[in-house]
Amino acid sequence: MNARTGKVICDLTVSVDGYAAGFNQSEERPFGDDGADGTGSLLHAWMFDTPEENRAEAEQMTEAGAFLMGRNMFGPVRGAWDRPWNGWWGDDPPFHAPVFVLTHHARDPQPMDGGTTFHFVTDGIRGGALDRARAVAGDGDVSIMGGATTANQYLAAGLVDELRLHIAPFTLGAGTRLFDGVPGMKLEQLRVRSASLVTHVTYRVVR
Repeated sequence: MNARTGKVICDLTVSVDGYAAGFNQSEERPFGDDGADGTGSLLHAWMFDTPEENRAEAEQMTEAGAFLMGRNMFGPVRGAWDRPWNGWWGDDPPFHAPVFVLTHHARDPQPMDGGTTFHFVTDGIRGGALDRARAVAGDGDVSIMGGATTANQYLAAGLVDELRLHIAPFTLGAGTRLFDGVPGMKLEQLRVRSASLVTHVTYRVVR
């Protein structure tokens, strides 16, 4: 049997002090108290204010064969699915591939326009979500899109091959932080590129 060639990639935007979102997420404030207006305008200005400068990195974020994300990354609804919610991205999300959402509350798959289907997984980060994502991705990559809590679970379990960080030039001071609860690890820097509103750094996780 041939070895699988696809990687498990974690792709996140963080502040200089490592936060991927502030507290108090809501439908109006998808990134919580982010030091600006809660829309992620500081964290994600590189994507929206300077898109041409960062086109390659933005496009690379959605090139995987399958995606993983936590419940908070998918939306602000907590507990049981007591109201309609199909993500922040409208009828045609940018993934165009299966997306496996980690949750404690079962829900039927939600197909969207453009080839994206959200699958809601209740049996953990490995067997339920990652194995299914790998199966549909084939030799393609599996991308962990966030949030930081989900990324930390996969990092702590030693399941991430490559870490792509987009570091925004400000400090947030509080919120959900990358590497919280993650044991020490060695990283090999593969690429770095500075732009006006962000520094893109790619690491390989050394095992």
